[in-house]
Amino acid sequence: MNTWIQESIKLANSASYLDKLFEIYPVNPNADRLISEPVKQQIQKAFAVDNRAEIIKGLLKLKKFPINHPYVSSLRKHNFLIDINPRTIKRIGDILVSLGYENTIELATAPKAGSKQLGHTFKNWLEKLGYPFLKQENFLNNDKASFLQGNDNTLKIFAKKELKITNLKKGVDFILKAKNNYFIGEAKFLTDNGGTQNNQFRDGLNVGKINKTNIQGVAVLDGILWFPGNQYMNRAIKKFKGTAISALLLKKFISAQIDK
Repeated sequence: MNTWIQESIKLANSASYLDKLFEIYPVNPNADRLISEPVKQQIQKAFAVDNRAEIIKGLLKLKKFPINHPYVSSLRKHNFLIDINPRTIKRIGDILVSLGYENTIELATAPKAGSKQLGHTFKNWLEKLGYPFLKQENFLNNDKASFLQGNDNTLKIFAKKELKITNLKKGVDFILKAKNNYFIGEAKFLTDNGGTQNNQFRDGLNVGKINKTNIQGVAVLDGILWFPGNQYMNRAIKKFKGTAISALLLKKFISAQIDK
């Protein structure tokens, strides 16, 4: 097992791991989504007269449809489909009617999940580590530890063209240069097992297994994967041969590369 993985497991299972992690991934409660009074009245009236098509038309005006259904996106983009697909409208409408007006509105006004706020928090924290973010020309010519400046896609293009890493499915979160070595990093905060979270975990490992001359991938992972159990992530990380690390150890990792 990689020594950084061992140290990350030890850190995550010691005191104040989540307390310290909050500095990197702060999650603040979101306010409820708002519905304008005219739209709310339209929806309420449609429920009162049991008009499923009008219920759906009203709810499609909202940013969040109250239930997950594979046909909702099509109905939202092409409203004419509501009038020519009565059986689909009845099926969706039956679900909404069974929920009732109050429950439907409660689901439609629910705040965004806190985990959806995490997209930029890691990068904001990364800028506080004390290393400069440089444009490509300066980055290539710089001898001291630095990060490449740019968004996910800019970093992906650099990795492909300059570092010849062609198997990246998505953009990455950072490219670090320390001496003459490059480190490509992908950060994930994993809050649960299964589904999308497992896919996020695998995306991180896909970067962490990069290993070429002077180029190393780093999966910067935090959350549930480090805790003991028989879950897929915990089993997989213990067998992982690449580099994976908690974000809380990243500065120590960078210092170790500088001191080599």
